[in-house]
Amino acid sequence: MSGNKGPVVPQCWERFGSGRPRRCTAAPDGSLSWEAGGGPGRGLRAALTAVFLPHGFPDSVSPDYLPYQLWDTVQAFASSLTGSLATQAVLQGVGVGNAAASVSAATITWLLKDGTGMLGRIGFAWLMGSRLDCEAKKWRLFADVLNDAAMFLEIVAPAFPSYFTLIVCVSSLAKCIVGVAGGATRAALTMHQARRDNMADVSAKDGSQETLVNLAGLLVSLLLLPLLSEQQSAFELQQVSEGHQQPYLLRWDRCRGQIQVTLGQEVSAGLILRAATHGLLLAALLEDVPLTEEMETLRAQIRAVPEGDNWTIVKETYQILDRLYPKFLKELQAVGWETERHLLEVDEWRAAWPQGEKKIL
Repeated sequence: MSGNKGPVVPQCWERFGSGRPRRCTAAPDGSLSWEAGGGPGRGLRAALTAVFLPHGFPDSVSPDYLPYQLWDTVQAFASSLTGSLATQAVLQGVGVGNAAASVSAATITWLLKDGTGMLGRIGFAWLMGSRLDCEAKKWRLFADVLNDAAMFLEIVAPAFPSYFTLIVCVSSLAKCIVGVAGGATRAALTMHQARRDNMADVSAKDGSQETLVNLAGLLVSLLLLPLLSEQQSAFELQQVSEGHQQPYLLRWDRCRGQIQVTLGQEVSAGLILRAATHGLLLAALLEDVPLTEEMETLRAQIRAVPEGDNWTIVKETYQILDRLYPKFLKELQAVGWETERHLLEVDEWRAAWPQGEKKIL
């Protein structure tokens, strides 16, 4: 003690883990202050470190922790995107969006898929459970490869409707094996990475990292899936026009009440007139307007198509127009209409799509 000046505090340093030390000094009023830097620090980087990395990082984990987690993050992000595509394919395969699909059939398929996976989980744990600790890295790699294979099967399953149930059951079996092998080997890797008896902390932060990656994958999937769906809206248009060899595609958007026409690159003025006639024909058949007896018969055929099956309705109108348009065109020409050019409002956008083989008569 020295009068009323308080205790004399010598200069000292402190350090957080292996970080750079920072100096401590005494203020005139006896309080202590530290220089900026060192320790866990502050700011965004410090916040992210505290949330997503084990306490005491990097001293509290093994040297290979960060490289492993970086590659694991890349793998998890890719799996998240692929999983979204696989989920979309499975839902499409069980009939989501198809008015003709049976709810009971979809339910049975789903139950068979889940049941196969449950049996596979039990069987794999019984046969291989004692080997997972000995060869953790091998089984971890096996789980990642098998997971990719399972998602690939789900993506291609809708292309094989006759074998769809079998394919998704095999995929579910593989995914459940992945769950057992991946979960068991992850525990062994966590034990290796935890260097301060902090297995719970390392495991919890690994879960936080995976959740963040899945969230990022979800956001990207929300942008990716609509683009893929539009490319599928194009595939269906092409399927509808198959066999007609017309350089335009017609689509009926029931939700918006619109009939949309996509013109091909080789379209001529006469074909633009045909496409416009096609759209008007479809609109007339769908609306409650007076028609001739022949057209009323065609309207009844169109309305007999199940609700929601828009593509079948459009395909029917292709066939109807093939039969009616030549006569309609001749009658226009007979009364003096010029059919080689038009004054319709058409922009310059043109589309291209694979054309089928042309038939030669």
